[in-house]
Amino acid sequence: MKAIVVTDQAAGTAGMKLVERPEPRPAINDVVVQVHASGFVPTEMAWPSTWTDRRDRDRTPSIPGHELAGVVAALGYGTTGLSVGQRVFGLADWHRDGTLAEYVAIEARNLAPLPGDVDFTVGASLPISGLTAWQGLFEHGRLRAGQSVIAHGAAGAVGSMVTQLARLAGAHVIGTGRAADRQKALDFGAQEFVDLDSGTLEDVGSVDLVFDVIGGDIGKRSARLIRPGGTLVSIVGPSEARPVDGLAIDFVVESDRAQLSEIVQRMRDGRLRTNIGSRLQLDRAAPGEDGHSCSSVRTERRRPSSLRLSVE
Repeated sequence: MKAIVVTDQAAGTAGMKLVERPEPRPAINDVVVQVHASGFVPTEMAWPSTWTDRRDRDRTPSIPGHELAGVVAALGYGTTGLSVGQRVFGLADWHRDGTLAEYVAIEARNLAPLPGDVDFTVGASLPISGLTAWQGLFEHGRLRAGQSVIAHGAAGAVGSMVTQLARLAGAHVIGTGRAADRQKALDFGAQEFVDLDSGTLEDVGSVDLVFDVIGGDIGKRSARLIRPGGTLVSIVGPSEARPVDGLAIDFVVESDRAQLSEIVQRMRDGRLRTNIGSRLQLDRAAPGEDGHSCSSVRTERRRPSSLRLSVE
């Protein structure tokens, strides 16, 4: 099969290479999925799990990418709940070969059924951003209707999903970003917008929840905006500052079949929109002679011999 691999952490995305790899075999409770669409973010090049296994042993050459949508091609021993030929989408394990390939072996529990009326590319765009937003808002942030939320990076993949899900839950959403992001953030549902380059974040006053995808000084300033009993939720590591009378929580997203099903249902009925850019074929995802390299990738398979990608 065709796959993109990385072997040199120092090279970053420039070290991504398209190669031929053996098709994976399913382990116990695994399925093999024929990948029709997948996703990649450049920060994976800094994740320890891209380079080593859970025992800190080198596992290169490794295949990056963790979001996928496709069709079940084979079942491992003991696998239940899925069947060969079924459309699925989900989030691959951080420490195993990923989804920038024509096939991937993945634990069945990390997948959810993908309805037939949902495009594969749309399905592959949901797992990381959708689950991150869902878990940050509802599991860790305990968001309730009527509360106020700051969604940092509201025009980005995670931030736009945070904005939409928070609005659906009845929250008042204040988006942040650069000036050029204003209209996009408002289009995704932010009711106010703060330009972090020229605006004053503190002007928004106290809020119940901050969803931080930036960290650093923005994270510190955000902590001071949390009203008593509120929560600062971060996906960029532990906050350097804590709310005076609230919680500071950082977390790593986990796959959850029930949550994936909830998210895709909201997509089907028009309550959520994805945040996807242009598309490329798999053999153009790795840097070429022109120096092209992806910043964020979605893959799409139109026919058995053509695996495509889109770049955000």
